[in-house]
Amino acid sequence: MAAMASARRLFSLHHRALARPLAAAAATIAVATPHRRGKHDTVTCKATGKTKAKAKAGNKGGERLQRRPLEERLKRRTRPAAAFDAGLYGRHGHAHHVPVLLGEVLAAFRRPRPLHSFVDCTLGAAGHSLAMMEAHLEMELFVGMDIDPTALEIGRGHIEAFLAGREANGGENDALMDTLRAYTHVRNFKYIKQVLGSVDESVAVGSSGVDDILIDLGMSSMQVNRSNRGFSVLQDGPLDMRMDPKATLRAEDILNSWPELEIGRILRDYGEESNWQFLQKQIVKAREMGGHSTGDLVKLIQRKCTISKGRQGWIKTATRVFQALRIAVNDELRVLEDSLHSSFDCLATGGRLAVISFHSLEDRIVKKTFLELIHGGEADDEEDDEDDLALPDIDDEDEPWFNQRVQGRNGIVLTKRPITPSQEEEKLNQRCRSAKLRVIQKA
Repeated sequence: MAAMASARRLFSLHHRALARPLAAAAATIAVATPHRRGKHDTVTCKATGKTKAKAKAGNKGGERLQRRPLEERLKRRTRPAAAFDAGLYGRHGHAHHVPVLLGEVLAAFRRPRPLHSFVDCTLGAAGHSLAMMEAHLEMELFVGMDIDPTALEIGRGHIEAFLAGREANGGENDALMDTLRAYTHVRNFKYIKQVLGSVDESVAVGSSGVDDILIDLGMSSMQVNRSNRGFSVLQDGPLDMRMDPKATLRAEDILNSWPELEIGRILRDYGEESNWQFLQKQIVKAREMGGHSTGDLVKLIQRKCTISKGRQGWIKTATRVFQALRIAVNDELRVLEDSLHSSFDCLATGGRLAVISFHSLEDRIVKKTFLELIHGGEADDEEDDEDDLALPDIDDEDEPWFNQRVQGRNGIVLTKRPITPSQEEEKLNQRCRSAKLRVIQKA
């Protein structure tokens, strides 16, 4: 016991107490179905020498195996039909962050009826919100929320500057501009009901509701590029990863104190890492070797992992490990599912909720929850079963990018398959490549 007490820990120079008991922490984290990868699609770690030999032997046909699935995935993408508007991104992109699927978000909320109220649950640098304000001068109420106070402060500044500039320009829209009330709140989007109730009781649950809600689940450049936040694989910093700086649980707490099996479960379920068993053992062993930063974790992965066919070696593994830790620290999956239900409750009749996700775990939750919401119960997560619910292709000149819709008694899923970025946007912003947009409309 004395030796254990004096042992140096891998990711901090001192032991931090957990914010909650381990059993309670495990109970509150949603478990997702692990993703199955093909043999050509994995990263192998140095558990044995045989793996390296096999990778070398199969190297000749590796490129052909890799190229074919990539081409198939690109063909399956549902890209927007509208022309890419580079000027739109030029007006609303900032050095802090480039908004993703900006034109597609505007299309999702573009309807014949006026848009009077809009909620951006993940304000960030306010790129999406500014574009909505520009496109809908009739907007009367805007609410922006973000759990990150630094990001919200930047977004608030951009909104204030935009509104001041619009007021200075004046013109025939003066009367419309005077009606816009804009509010920003440092809150997690799971508290959307409380925030709306405090802003305007007339749009609270059980009353008229709001017209449109946006949730962008991606991390912004403001967070990734700051090494002190601990989100980046490529920058050395503390193992923090808290979206809310006031939260108590950090990534270093998990790595230093959680049981080995729990660490493995996180890597498997949240990182979808095929070598989770090997990595969990290496992480626990390394607790006695010292180290206290993201750089130390990355170096451990670099030492233990090597390149295999179809992957980019250690950086892909490190990205999955960092994703798993970030999801566990912020309890992201459970918060997402609860927030989708709360946001749908807050919509007015005919109101729309749009969600942008960036990895398969998030997208599966959004897809499944949307089907539950429109049918008022459990939804089958099987892709084939969803076809039975789909309406025929709809030829709608106003919304040509909605290919098929899924009708339910409580609403319509407008995107049977998610919308992905255009090729032009991918060239402009490589970080948008994994983005998927799904939209639901309340009956």
